[in-house]
Amino acid sequence: MKLVYTDVAIEDLKRLREFIADHHPPAASRIAAELVSKIELLLEFPKLGSPVEMAPTPESIRDMVFGKYVVRYSVHATAIIVLRVWHELEGER
Repeated sequence: MKLVYTDVAIEDLKRLREFIADHHPPAASRIAAELVSKIELLLEFPKLGSPVEMAPTPESIRDMVFGKYVVRYSVHATAIIVLRVWHELEGER
């Protein structure tokens, strides 16, 4: 099983890190690293998140919440695809 980030998810992570760096520079690297390490847990526990009930196939699209961050991902036979990442105050993406 491999972990794949969409281009949009990569941009989400960059945007979040820049926002944190603008408001609390010392925390930016730490929070970014913590978020990525939490995402990597999906390789061991692909069903860690909750199904997205409004998705066409809720069991394959899931949301995982870490603190105030939401990671939307899809589960496939050979890969977990990170679709989006956002802060809860941004609303669903």
